[in-house]
Amino acid sequence: MKNIRIIEAAKHVGETVKIGAWVANKRSSGKIAFLQLRDGSAYFQGVVVKSEVEESIFDQAKNLTQESSVWITGTIQEDTRSKFGYEIHVTDIEVIGESKDYPITPKEHGTEFLMDHRHLWLRSSKQHAIMQIRNEVIRATYEFFNKEGFLKVDPPILTGSAAEDSTELFHTQYFEYDAYLSQSGQLYMEAAAMALGKVFSFGPTFRAEKSKTRRHLIEFWMIEPEMAFMNQDQSLEIQEQYVAYLVQNVLDHCDMALDVLDRDKELLKKYTALPYPRISYDEAVELLQKNEFDTTWGEDFGSPEETFIANQYDQPVFILNYPKAIKPFYMKPHPEREDIVLCADMIAPEGYGEIIGGSQREDDFEALEAELEKHHLAIKDYEWYLDLRKYGSVPHSGFGLGLERVITWLSGTEHIRESIPFPRLLNRIYP
Repeated sequence: MKNIRIIEAAKHVGETVKIGAWVANKRSSGKIAFLQLRDGSAYFQGVVVKSEVEESIFDQAKNLTQESSVWITGTIQEDTRSKFGYEIHVTDIEVIGESKDYPITPKEHGTEFLMDHRHLWLRSSKQHAIMQIRNEVIRATYEFFNKEGFLKVDPPILTGSAAEDSTELFHTQYFEYDAYLSQSGQLYMEAAAMALGKVFSFGPTFRAEKSKTRRHLIEFWMIEPEMAFMNQDQSLEIQEQYVAYLVQNVLDHCDMALDVLDRDKELLKKYTALPYPRISYDEAVELLQKNEFDTTWGEDFGSPEETFIANQYDQPVFILNYPKAIKPFYMKPHPEREDIVLCADMIAPEGYGEIIGGSQREDDFEALEAELEKHHLAIKDYEWYLDLRKYGSVPHSGFGLGLERVITWLSGTEHIRESIPFPRLLNRIYP
């Protein structure tokens, strides 16, 4: 007799197998008990027929409590009534660990209660589905960049300088030095690109931003590619190909998860068509002003503005070339206008906001040095970064994609806190 996981059931139809599982739920009549079983790979039904098992086994099945762990022995059979397509006809049950008074019952619970019990909430079918989509986005990310000839590089998490606004940094003492938790690996990835051509990082980042919106986390994961000998237009092509690739792979490999989440697959399919639409910042301001938004040129867009712009299209949309004054020091000015930079934000449809920010990087030593001084950043902290412009500088571009924002969008989840196993929020570091 073979031990299998639920997800492998299709390969063992008609065979007697053993499965380690948890009892997610159960119901019973006088003659049959139905066990909703999960093992982390999938959910399916265990059927216990009173006339086919010993009386003690049937009584045990009827008295199993929610989230008790069990060894289930039985025969795999097809089940055309379920989306999964298979079930197990149980012949034996061995309780491994009994669960008493499990706190998350099938009734409705408030968000704070569920967040306090996040370590248990992860066991629910919805959270399981979201984590499956997260896993697929991660897997497809590595596959895409490997196919495109990128090398994975790991930038440091502890840094001595800021990539963007230093007010959003977490300060820590690094022996006798001041250090910060990384808000972006970008500057280091630029160094890696000068050595290795096309690179990407995939790691945790931290923002000490006091925001409580449904789009923000304090700790989140970023994918940050950097590409030597590449301009902004070429970078945009990589960005849209990457996002379309993620969407397609979620459609291809997360069918059941999308069903659990009631996600509209036909809508997702629209997001695989390329190219994605593009609109300049100037055009976006004009569009907003024509539609009664109190928008002034030179301001950044908030959630309402981004959502309105996104709603004009059936796909993710790029907003190009923002004002220089509201963007970080490292972005290259537009060749025809000093007041804007060569950058773009990709805005997801359905109100999910910015999922990518990217730009062509300033490759001129003197121009970059002047920007550092203008932003009152200590040149000594960025000497290594300036060196990249001294020794064989080339045009180069890059971008950052927020993993959790993409998962929230693809899964159709309302709040970003459900897109990461253990979210860190302004008011939450437990569990």
